[in-house]
Amino acid sequence: MITLTLVAILGVLLVIVLMQLFKKSEEPPRAPAADLAHLKVTDARVGDMISVSGAGDGLSDLDFTADRCAWFEAGPRRWFELSGAYRERRVALRVATGEDVEAAVHTDPRKLTIEDLGVSEDDLAQMDERQNTADFFEFDGKTWLYRLSREVQVRRSDEAEVAKFYYWEFQEQGGKGLLGIRKAESEPFAVTLATTIYPGDVTVYRGGRA
Repeated sequence: MITLTLVAILGVLLVIVLMQLFKKSEEPPRAPAADLAHLKVTDARVGDMISVSGAGDGLSDLDFTADRCAWFEAGPRRWFELSGAYRERRVALRVATGEDVEAAVHTDPRKLTIEDLGVSEDDLAQMDERQNTADFFEFDGKTWLYRLSREVQVRRSDEAEVAKFYYWEFQEQGGKGLLGIRKAESEPFAVTLATTIYPGDVTVYRGGRA
């Protein structure tokens, strides 16, 4: 009787072991853990400390802790923006993902309007209709070439709902400037100026999630 009981117990244990082995074999392989000592700009997230070489005031390093993030989708294009405080103003790191990673920093404190740029709503509507990369305008002593315009969906880390706005983007001719114009429904046009940078100039230090 004791022998039969032991055999039954061993049989049950064998079945449990086999079930666990079968379950593990079905689990998908886990993604390798990020190398925290060599984080890429595309690995950056809320809570991280971002350092951009030579992008701060007086060519110092631009150091800030990212406390907000926004993810943008414009057709096939995807990018995200991490922002935080730097010397009593907000700055942002923009990273376009895909086959070619593009990075830019927004540090210009000016609150610009389309009137400051010397363009009108009708000018923007016509450029959007033409979709012609030969279009341009002059501002700040520079020539700004039309790059794209289309509707964008944005999801923000501090907001639950997905928002939409229309977006125009211009590239500085022969320079690193990147100028964006956003128009959300029932809101005025918003202008941002950024500077493209080499992604390798960005150092990411992993922090806690905000």
